[in-house]
Amino acid sequence: VQLQASGGGLVQAGDSLRLSCAVSGRRFSAYGIGWFRLAPGKEREFVAAIGWSGTVTYYADSVKGRFTISRDNAKTTVYLQMNSLEPEDTAVYACAAEVDGTELGHRLRDPDSYEYWGQGTQVTVSS
Repeated sequence: VQLQASGGGLVQAGDSLRLSCAVSGRRFSAYGIGWFRLAPGKEREFVAAIGWSGTVTYYADSVKGRFTISRDNAKTTVYLQMNSLEPEDTAVYACAAEVDGTELGHRLRDPDSYEYWGQGTQVTVSS
């Protein structure tokens, strides 16, 4: 399973970005996908996750109401729509795949649950 994140960039506070996570793998529809971010001087932080069914989603409190995660199984891609961006959202964003089929929140929020990781994409939000 390989993952490739894209869509990052430099934007101003209040702007929007849409990140994409393209996933290779024969059983994409069975994978849970999570987004995590890493900012300088901070620990890796859970951002959002979507279960294999597409009906279960989880968000960090810091992004709830601003970010939306979705998946397109036909394109084997997961999206993270980020609205009302804030300077505090500046980080490298990476996506990861959980292939055991869980949709439990405490599992999908835990980076240790994910077996495969992609390289990140930089998001920089200026004030």
